[in-house]
Amino acid sequence: MAELGADTAVVLCGGRGTRLQEHAPAIPKPLVEVGGLPIVWHVVSLYARQGVERVLLLTGYRSELVAAFAAGAQWPDGVRVECVDTGLDTPTGGRIHAIADRLDGAPYFATYGDGVADVDLRALSAAHAEARALVTMTVVRPELPFGVAVLDERGRVTGFREKPRAEHWINGGFFLCEQGFAAHLGPDLVLEREPLEELAAAGTLHAYRHDGFWACMDTYKDAVRLNDLWASGAPPWAGRPK
Repeated sequence: MAELGADTAVVLCGGRGTRLQEHAPAIPKPLVEVGGLPIVWHVVSLYARQGVERVLLLTGYRSELVAAFAAGAQWPDGVRVECVDTGLDTPTGGRIHAIADRLDGAPYFATYGDGVADVDLRALSAAHAEARALVTMTVVRPELPFGVAVLDERGRVTGFREKPRAEHWINGGFFLCEQGFAAHLGPDLVLEREPLEELAAAGTLHAYRHDGFWACMDTYKDAVRLNDLWASGAPPWAGRPK
């Protein structure tokens, strides 16, 4: 079995969840619930199940609520969860920059606090090691929100496909980062812009293709879908809590 590439994960939990505000106006996005548990619990649990021992929640909006939940939550065995208030309006790259000194010079996983997947962290680690990348980014092809019409060369509709996967790969989160990535971060930088763009230009950003389940809770409709999957009894990203 491949080794896990890091024993620490950082989770970006500073979001306001603007497009969820009609239904969750008073809580930060990471605390919007799926199956009676905040989405961030599911994110931490998928790391803990695969052997990550320490998780840092990088908070911002209503940080005190995330901290209160984290302090009282029943986390999976074997994982330590810490909250770090990284500022109300700090961009994503700035949040990771703020905690660089807490990572002890070791590689670390990083992800967003609103997305779940059945990603294999050991396979991600193996791809990262083989590529000798500074950062490996999990990429996914999301399911399109609409069905599509299938056309022939004459413009006739020959059929329909219900919510197919996109043809292009997008950033699915679930990064594995070497400590040297800190040199590309700064307090005012958005992770997905200058830092990752610099690595891409230098050829040190690798993509790990994930073809399994992936979902991001960006809208109320997304939250409904995730809750329905949990209610089915077999959520593809996780097992039931003990």
